[in-house]
Amino acid sequence: MSRLKRLFHQFGSPPWFYRFSGKLVPWLWVAFALLAAWGLYRGLVVAPADYQQGESVRIMYIHVPSAWMSWMVYAVMAGFGICALVWRVRVAEILMISSAPVGAAFTLVTLVSGSLWGRPTWGTYWVWDARLTSELVLLFLYLGVIGLYNAFDEPRKAARAASLLAIVGLVNLPIIHYSVNWWNTLHQPASIGLDGSSIHPSMLWPLLIMAAATKFYYGACLLTRARNRLLEQDRGKRWAREALAEGGR
Repeated sequence: MSRLKRLFHQFGSPPWFYRFSGKLVPWLWVAFALLAAWGLYRGLVVAPADYQQGESVRIMYIHVPSAWMSWMVYAVMAGFGICALVWRVRVAEILMISSAPVGAAFTLVTLVSGSLWGRPTWGTYWVWDARLTSELVLLFLYLGVIGLYNAFDEPRKAARAASLLAIVGLVNLPIIHYSVNWWNTLHQPASIGLDGSSIHPSMLWPLLIMAAATKFYYGACLLTRARNRLLEQDRGKRWAREALAEGGR
């Protein structure tokens, strides 16, 4: 058996996943705390105010990383959903549904911070802009996945139904991304792309640091939620009882 196949089989083993993820979680939290502190300091204290938007531009260091994460988490969630449907890996089912609340939280932060940023920039908290509307649809998709999962009593059936909805909802991601190019919207085109960035380095670096911090936050939250859900589902099994007896490590 190749190393990749062996790793795949190990990933599908709840006891192995629980032990392995337990070793990662503390490091992920530490990395998030350090990067978030560094990024917020550079963004809120060191970086200059924008010559047009003034101090309100500092909302960018929360809004933009949250927006990126709202899209990324959905794509990862749908990826776990594909693994759950094709290979019937129970750990993938748990990771799929454990991603949904985290992604919904990032989407809500994106919408709220965007409205606060829009008030001094556009003169209003909300417009039915293509980017804003498709981001709101993303929140509804997250809530739909969570609601559909909770509508079933049997976790495996619930995961398969929620995975299917997550996969169908992938069509919304390119709409969000390209909405500023396809339609006339209040949002400016992307400032960061494959050909470089139009943001000054003094403002770009704090943004990238915060983007990295949110990824570690997602990893820590995802594994923590997945470990708790796995213990809840397997609480009658020997390995789960032993893990609880050891303090959940």
